[in-house]
Amino acid sequence: MDIILQATQLLEKNHAKEAIHLIKSHLSELNDEEKRICADFFMQWGFLDEAMAILHDLRKIDPEDSELKLMLAEIYTEDENDREAMELLLQINENDEAYLPALIQLADLYEAQGLFEVAEQKLLQAKRLAPEEEIIDFALGELLYSVGEFNRAILYYEKVSVDINGVSTRERLANCFASIGKYEEAIQNFQAIEKPNTDTQFKYGLTAYYADRLDIAISVWKELLMKDPYYHSSYKLLAQAYEEKGMIQEAYETAMKGISYDEFNKELYYYTGILAQKLNDLAKSEAMFRQAISLDPDYKHAILSLVKLFKEKEKPEFVVDLLTSIKETKSEDPLYDWELARAYRELEQFDDALKYFQDAYTNMKDDSDFLKEYGYFLMEEGRNTEAIDIFTKYLTLIPDDFEIVAYKERLLDM
Repeated sequence: MDIILQATQLLEKNHAKEAIHLIKSHLSELNDEEKRICADFFMQWGFLDEAMAILHDLRKIDPEDSELKLMLAEIYTEDENDREAMELLLQINENDEAYLPALIQLADLYEAQGLFEVAEQKLLQAKRLAPEEEIIDFALGELLYSVGEFNRAILYYEKVSVDINGVSTRERLANCFASIGKYEEAIQNFQAIEKPNTDTQFKYGLTAYYADRLDIAISVWKELLMKDPYYHSSYKLLAQAYEEKGMIQEAYETAMKGISYDEFNKELYYYTGILAQKLNDLAKSEAMFRQAISLDPDYKHAILSLVKLFKEKEKPEFVVDLLTSIKETKSEDPLYDWELARAYRELEQFDDALKYFQDAYTNMKDDSDFLKEYGYFLMEEGRNTEAIDIFTKYLTLIPDDFEIVAYKERLLDM
């Protein structure tokens, strides 16, 4: 039809109004089949109201035409008018050629409403009518995939030889196998995908990583980042794969490159700090930890790692400065109080140490390591009665620590 060709050319030039007017102005000259073609054209381009108007006119001539019912049901579904769509589809009887596509559409509608069992029944009914139709196997696979029944989904996906509706069947199979822990089968299916997109490559690398196929994971993620260096989530994983291979320098360089593309990723700064420590670059490690904390003053892992670094460098005053500033941001944790108590103890500021031991005790009454250390501190400070109380609590948790039993008895004798 010349008007369809002309309308297509107009739409490709973004002249939608002219295209719609062109077809509407010629409708009176067309026969029923040509009008149906025009309705289908409008549907393909998303002009659903125009398509519906034509279909309603055609139904006045033949209200029992099942193809018209299918087309209208599709429009109702697009408009989220599921009830109208279902009413039309349920009018199609099982002897009609349109009954099979009607079952498939009904299954989609029931699935959208969360009626998965009913949807499956409709698809199985369609499967009995057309056991060789791959579109039905695909639909069953998709339904089961959506509800996490991966073992069953695999049985149907394996019967599908082509991609359908832009969905890669191989990728679906790979995801199913990966979800049930069959990583080797998943890897085989990922490898069979001819032109994977970046998301597919990411999943492929992740599956290989979980399968401990680090060489594959590294290769896949490197290729992915060459295609799209802004695929942020790949950097840390690639660095971890390098680290697990013992390639710490490569891991560090990858993490640093990731930071250049994702400068607000606190986890990446923290992880880079850990890698810098392993390379014995303590200055860089400190800088990375500090940057992570600046992005999130409540980032406990980074805070405690930096505290540990200061303790290894024998810089208790740095611990005090750090944790005091952290507490000023209203970020609280009993471990911070404990570390402050330790730092003040190292600095021989025993009154401050006692204060933070007492603060930590409020939330660490059931931590045996803390109680033991706190008890020793009290004993050293000559606060024997308090030390006895703390050791008593400690021994309720660790009753067979005979060294503390002896200390407690000695304090009682005193």
